Amino acid sequence: MSGWIPLRKRLLVRLLIASGLIAVCSVAATAWLAVETTTRALREEQGQVLADDMDVLARLSGYAATHPDWRGVRRTVRELSAKTGRRIALATADRTLIADSAPRGTALPLTAAAAVDPLRTDTYTERGAQISGTDPRVVGPYLLTAGERAELDVLARKRQGCFARFGIDLRLTRAPSGRPVLTVADGGSDPGYVPDACADGRFNAPLPTEQKALTALEQRARGCLTRAGVDPTMPLFLGVDANPSALRTPSYAPAYAKAGAEVARAAQRCLVDARRAQLDPYVAPAAQLFLGGGGDTPAVRFDMSPANKTKIFGTAGLVLAVTVAVTAVVATRLVRPLRALTEAAQQPPEMHVRVPVTTRDETGILAAAFNELTERRERLESQRRAMVSDIAHELRSPLTNIRGWLEVTRDGVVAPDPALLAALHDEALVLQRVIDDLRDLADADAGTLRLHPEPVRCQDLLDQVAAAHRVAADAGGVTLRTTVDGTPWLEADPVRMRQALGNLVSNALRHTPSGGTVTLSARRDGDGGAKGDGDVLLQVADTGTGIAADDLPHVFDRFWRAEKSRSRRTGGSGLGLPIVRHLVAGHGGTVDVASEPGTGSVFTLRLPGAPER
Repeated sequence: MSGWIPLRKRLLVRLLIASGLIAVCSVAATAWLAVETTTRALREEQGQVLADDMDVLARLSGYAATHPDWRGVRRTVRELSAKTGRRIALATADRTLIADSAPRGTALPLTAAAAVDPLRTDTYTERGAQISGTDPRVVGPYLLTAGERAELDVLARKRQGCFARFGIDLRLTRAPSGRPVLTVADGGSDPGYVPDACADGRFNAPLPTEQKALTALEQRARGCLTRAGVDPTMPLFLGVDANPSALRTPSYAPAYAKAGAEVARAAQRCLVDARRAQLDPYVAPAAQLFLGGGGDTPAVRFDMSPANKTKIFGTAGLVLAVTVAVTAVVATRLVRPLRALTEAAQQPPEMHVRVPVTTRDETGILAAAFNELTERRERLESQRRAMVSDIAHELRSPLTNIRGWLEVTRDGVVAPDPALLAALHDEALVLQRVIDDLRDLADADAGTLRLHPEPVRCQDLLDQVAAAHRVAADAGGVTLRTTVDGTPWLEADPVRMRQALGNLVSNALRHTPSGGTVTLSARRDGDGGAKGDGDVLLQVADTGTGIAADDLPHVFDRFWRAEKSRSRRTGGSGLGLPIVRHLVAGHGGTVDVASEPGTGSVFTLRLPGAPER
């Protein structure tokens, strides 16, 4: 692989790009969230302020509609100021102070928030815009007497009951003048259809108080009509509407509408002016309403001015720069050991370069793992070289003997008698054994070691191995015996298991002096395999010379011998124990060794058990 990496694929560049994108997205999201939240909060605040302003204006307009002057308004102003937390001040058109919630001497705001004039208002309505622009709470001469109210209450309840018989539910309310008003219970303002049985013509007819006020209103309007060039003899009113006490403008006769639009507009204008003149003595004079924030501080307003935009973009740039800088530092520290690992991995295999472990994070763990891998590779390389040397040594010795005897026989120095042929045959057997062991190890390493498992009784297996080595044991003066606890069974290849146990017994006989004992035993491990579902332990124990503690970790290495002289008189080829380990592993088991110098050794094979037969 080439050592050059394109810029766009380098880890450091990718980390910088990723951190930059994350910083940009986070800053953008934060800015958007801040703007949206601030805008929403300001809108809510503005809506609340507007609602408070409308409530203040409505309260003061109601006060003006029910009082002929402003003399008692100070208490209302203080209550409204305490409720809204804002300054409230009333003043005349020439800014003469009427009432103020602020301390005496506090200057008025530059501009008024609204005009408080109950006769000329379109800012307060109880139910939609007012036609005449007059506060509906202005009653004036239209205020009914107690007797008139009682009379209308009787008529209202009668009409309410009459409508109920026709399935129309009406709700009874009362207008500021005292006149009862019937509205549909579900929120409608007018019953609409009036059954004939309920239309008595009395409920909506003007009462004496109302008729007197309407007559006075008509007299006031006649003069205006005359000055406007409108025929004053035409009837002014068709009658009052269904709710005259609400002080909506009484309807003028259709004759004015028929006379033309100009005449109708003039009649309407005269009627509105006359009514305002009629109600003027009953209301407080027009005043200016001044509103301020708490302590007369103007309300804060969100403004995305160029300066604010500069602050936002500057902060975003600063955050981005800090993010990129921090990422660069962290990425550099992260990439540096990776580069060291790459350079070490690209070195020639024979150098076995190691990298320093400078951190305790994942990169440090990776460096430590790389060093362990390098050490393992170095050990394997050493073992490979040693193995080649050992194989050459094992093959060279018998081949040298065979060649030497054949040469002296060919030269006639030694006659080819039976003793010579027997010696040559023994050397050939040594060669054959080494080659067979190497072939078994090669098959095990390649995973092609064939096994033919079948049910095997441990007693029979141990007896067969003991019988095969009985002659060698007797020749060496060693007692060879077998012990079996119970009747354990194995699911194993009997030929390979005899080979594994045979290698162990051969080693034990080779290292056990005359008069010693070699014992083959079999038992189940604990009580978990009473029916054959546990492990079976096969052991080969001897009373020989034992193995030093420093040599125990190497007993299963290839061509390893405890005798440094590498003599075949006391040591075999050094392949028997590695073959045992591979054969046991092929059966799904493990092999362990325990030994003390001068006491003997115990090799334990742990294999999966089989059900008893």
